[in-house]
Amino acid sequence: MALAGIELRYLVEKISEQVQGYYISNIYGITKDSILFKLHHTEKSDLFMMISTSGVWLTAVKIDQLEPNKLLKRLRSDLLRLKLKKIEQIGAERIAYFTFEGFGKEFVLVGEFFRDGNILLCNNEMKILALQHSIEVRHRKLSVGLEYAQPPESELDIFNMKESDLDELKTTDLVSAKWLGRKLGLPKKYVEAVFEIANINPKKIGNLLTAEEIKAILETVKRIVSDVISGNHEAVIVRNEKTEVLPVKLGKLEGEITPVKNFIEGLDTVFTESIIENGKMVQSSGSDKKIKQMETQISEQQKAIETVKEKSKNITNVANSLFEMVSNGIVSIEEDSAQKILSNYNAKLISEKGISLIVVQDEKIKINTKSALQSIASVLFNEAKKQSGAIGSIQAIKEKTEKKLEKFLSKTESEKDLIVVSEIRKKSWYERYRWFFTTDGILAIGGRDAASNSAVIRKHLVNNDRVFHGDIFGSPFFILKEGENAPISSMNEVSHATVCFSRAWREGLYGVSAFWVNPEQVKKSAPSGEFLPKGSFTIEGQRNFIKSETLRLAVGIMQQDDNDYVLTCGPPEPIKKNSICYAIIEPHGLEMVEAAKKIRIEFLKIQEDVTKKINIDEFVRALPAGKSQIIEIGEGDLQKESLIDNEFD
Repeated sequence: MALAGIELRYLVEKISEQVQGYYISNIYGITKDSILFKLHHTEKSDLFMMISTSGVWLTAVKIDQLEPNKLLKRLRSDLLRLKLKKIEQIGAERIAYFTFEGFGKEFVLVGEFFRDGNILLCNNEMKILALQHSIEVRHRKLSVGLEYAQPPESELDIFNMKESDLDELKTTDLVSAKWLGRKLGLPKKYVEAVFEIANINPKKIGNLLTAEEIKAILETVKRIVSDVISGNHEAVIVRNEKTEVLPVKLGKLEGEITPVKNFIEGLDTVFTESIIENGKMVQSSGSDKKIKQMETQISEQQKAIETVKEKSKNITNVANSLFEMVSNGIVSIEEDSAQKILSNYNAKLISEKGISLIVVQDEKIKINTKSALQSIASVLFNEAKKQSGAIGSIQAIKEKTEKKLEKFLSKTESEKDLIVVSEIRKKSWYERYRWFFTTDGILAIGGRDAASNSAVIRKHLVNNDRVFHGDIFGSPFFILKEGENAPISSMNEVSHATVCFSRAWREGLYGVSAFWVNPEQVKKSAPSGEFLPKGSFTIEGQRNFIKSETLRLAVGIMQQDDNDYVLTCGPPEPIKKNSICYAIIEPHGLEMVEAAKKIRIEFLKIQEDVTKKINIDEFVRALPAGKSQIIEIGEGDLQKESLIDNEFD
């Protein structure tokens, strides 16, 4: 399925509305043609935007990488943490510019969604820095270092059509439908729909059309264009010889028709199916190649075994022939009669650089021609034994290859074609921050950085909350929601979390205290003549200190709804109580990514079905900044309760 220019106009405007204020927090290479952008906002839920050679859309799923993407490393280097400033379509063409800015830099990502498509990264002067594939045709050339050149534009502006635009149609000898599609750059499905809705034969020659028919064509085009770009949609997925999604119903539709909530959701379904199907072909091709390679290895190894066996056998036969010589009264291997017997066994005596050799099946064996025949036979027997020993080594390698092949072939077709597609769950508002529920069931939220630290206080602090901060530079603010009358256990847990998520964790500083205050003691502006850095606030009045003797946190998987699980991190007791599995950590040890990978592996052993739906990024995001060591892994109380319930069901 290919996007139409009018569909791209709708997508650009719709997506632009939703991505305002977002920046790029991660970029994933899905295929060589598809790139997934994770968009983050300090106050809104994350968005995921797919840009491929087919088009651009917001997606509700994340697909694991199916094949390498040559642009990924460069895009991550240049675009991460930059704000998505704007998205714009170039005229009515199937080309979109994505402008990113930040840290004094600006880049433009160009998506070309026609023919084979292309993705290009340019600087703010439109000089090409990287691209998916170079192009050199009559009207333009695209390669690194050149200025980006657009293809020739369509002759008519489909978004601002007037009656005079169809004057040429009145005089052309071309089939009217062919002329319309060529001049407007409309896909065949739209052209056919225009003539079907206008009740005009699409094969009619242009100069044979009546004035009324010309007018009907114009009005139908304008109405379809208006409906598509304005969002006046009745989006459907049509499945017949091919699968495509339509933003509006175009005349009579044939095949399996499935209504969808909106055009972007339909695109997500259809394009994701296409990416997965192509991914299966890539994986299948890779599997077939791997099987063929292993089968070839086994065949070559078997040939080597047979060759060595034959060689060992022949050397043994020659050795035995020497005893035949002795029984015939031959005393020297240099005698003519000895040479004749050797030839009967396809062997011969030669001399190279003064060294005597017996050649048996291309194997040269050094001997002393002056030695007794029995001694020469012993040399040959030793060589045959050496060859037999090589057979064992080759056989061991062959058996190892056979086991690898057997293991690979034992996978079912579904396992070989397995593509991990995880639904991107809609997060609760508090998941943008550090968060956990205390043992008393009270929500605590804290800042991750200066921006979210500020948002926690400015957006979410209300009168009956409690505010926590560590008695150390580099501490987050934590809020215990509705904590005015919270039990001391909850107060201690939030205080402990505040210290652990501070600089104390990274530097292993034990014995740090945190304090809590009431909301009215937090002043959001600096005293006159002073300056407050972003994420900082002034605290007035009495501070209530709570000391944390240890630095210890727990990562756990918590069940939110029947089939919805989320990763959280906080003090060990509430995490163990509210989770199905947990890992207790302390400072020092592994880097964040390595610690996250190890925790995920351990969770897979306890709850594979749930854990595999949570990607590694979520585990990294849950951990405190700095190194961590895992000191305990186990099933949480929630899992134990579930097991007990199942016993009594």
